[in-house]
Amino acid sequence: MAALGWLTPRRRSATARSVLAGEASAEAARKSSQELSSQELEEPAPDTAAEEPEFPVLGDDRAAAFFDLDNTVMQGAALFHFGRGLYKRRFFETRDLVRFAWQQAWFRLAGVEDPEHMQDARDSALSIVKGHRVSELMSIGEEIYDEYMAERIWPGTRALAQAHLDAGQKVWLVTAAPVEIATVIARRLGLTGALGTVAESVDGVYTGKLVGEPLHGPAKAEAVRALASAEGLDLSRCAAYSDSHNDIPMLSLVGHPYAINPDTKLRRHARDSEWRLRDYRTARKAAKVGIPAAAGVGAVAGGTAAAIALHRRRR
Repeated sequence: MAALGWLTPRRRSATARSVLAGEASAEAARKSSQELSSQELEEPAPDTAAEEPEFPVLGDDRAAAFFDLDNTVMQGAALFHFGRGLYKRRFFETRDLVRFAWQQAWFRLAGVEDPEHMQDARDSALSIVKGHRVSELMSIGEEIYDEYMAERIWPGTRALAQAHLDAGQKVWLVTAAPVEIATVIARRLGLTGALGTVAESVDGVYTGKLVGEPLHGPAKAEAVRALASAEGLDLSRCAAYSDSHNDIPMLSLVGHPYAINPDTKLRRHARDSEWRLRDYRTARKAAKVGIPAAAGVGAVAGGTAAAIALHRRRR
């Protein structure tokens, strides 16, 4: 921490939380990957003929690939679909939904990240799972994947991930979604594991607190750095894939960054930096399923509000 001494107290605190979140996510990812490696794949490998990547290098066991989830691997936001599933199962009441939706609307309309306001929103969202068992959320996550997520996987991105697996390399999801949900998605896609936001649990029960902060922006880079160190990887030989300019810190860590279905800022940065681009959207237009996970765990609320509004319009 001595190296952070030049930062202001607020910036130093934010950086420390990012490091803590990254290290916690890396530890959880390594643990979950050990469990995944002992299980058989539940889905067949995709046909990679549609997208033949220039990378990876066959047999390079010091290389790995890191994939953002929302709008990179899957159309839309994982938290949006997870929120739909939790509301369907009556995890929270309509009065909670109204409060969460208002907090999410604040972030989207104000366009700023006030630390105190964001903390209030995250605490509110975490209260949804407080007191529930981790195993319960994992089981529900399996059901939600089948209900809402399986049909929204981008075939082109999955082919890229499969190419790394076929080359003998490990492939990790890196997302702000809860690590439990990210792990379910990774397992169902046959990937190595997942780095995600870590919610604190004691004796298998959620306490309603986070470990560090949501795995977003700089925290993703810290998680990848920590995992690479633990796994003995050479980041200059690794690849990373994302759609968002928020992930530029993660993409900048590796020797093979890819912009997948990029937003405007990432597309510009990728072109300036001569990064590779892939766009699997029809007519270069993003498929909008729900809302983006703009505020980490707090996106559950806004996404669920959108789902309910859509459902009511269709009735």
